Amino acid sequence: MTEPLFRENAYLQSLEANVIGITEAGGLITDRTIFYATGGGQPGDSGTFITADGTRISISTAVYEDQSKTRIVHVPSSVAPRLEVGAKVRQELDWAGRYARMRMHTALHLLSVVLPYPVTGGSIGDAEGRLDFDIPDPNLDPAVIQAELQALVAANHAVTTEWITDADLDANPGLVKTMSVQPPRGSGRIRLVRIASGDTSVDLQPCGGTHVAATAEIGPIYVTKIEKKGKLNRRVRIAFAPVA
Repeated sequence: MTEPLFRENAYLQSLEANVIGITEAGGLITDRTIFYATGGGQPGDSGTFITADGTRISISTAVYEDQSKTRIVHVPSSVAPRLEVGAKVRQELDWAGRYARMRMHTALHLLSVVLPYPVTGGSIGDAEGRLDFDIPDPNLDPAVIQAELQALVAANHAVTTEWITDADLDANPGLVKTMSVQPPRGSGRIRLVRIASGDTSVDLQPCGGTHVAATAEIGPIYVTKIEKKGKLNRRVRIAFAPVA
């Protein structure tokens, strides 16, 4: 198995690891990783592996090996030197891209607070992101949404994680906001992301993605577009910079 250290500490930027598997296409599987694997609308991380002799291998993304999601494959961006199982490597993230997605992912959680409707889809990018909502009332005011969103950012709420069992989630189905993506099951426990200040909880939902530690790290955020994607579906786009 690959130990996904990004779930416990999203701020790790480098790590020593051991190669435990190599796919037919040359993907590298390690015993632990700081590379987030594609999932939940968030792209896999890119970065570099450095071997014991100093060879640098560019990694374009990370993905799960199969549906069990127990091992993470680091995909080289080009033909890379063939490593052996047992080789030691140093992992280094493309931190600028990872941190931008941490900020955006957390902002999208806040957007789901401002718009408390079922989420039908979403996407997380380095500069912008979106959520699709099942909204019965289509009269949405971008300026109002943006003001409420930025107020939550400025409040500098803490962002923390905790774990519950599958049975706990079954007893509290309202925790799941996303209709299109269900929390991964099978390991016996499910990770929750909580946004709160003291005893005041702003948001709590299952999520395996990476997030900032406090909402003020998100910085200025803008509602750039609201699109109609069906009779009830509305797509709300947000970005770190306003539309020119």
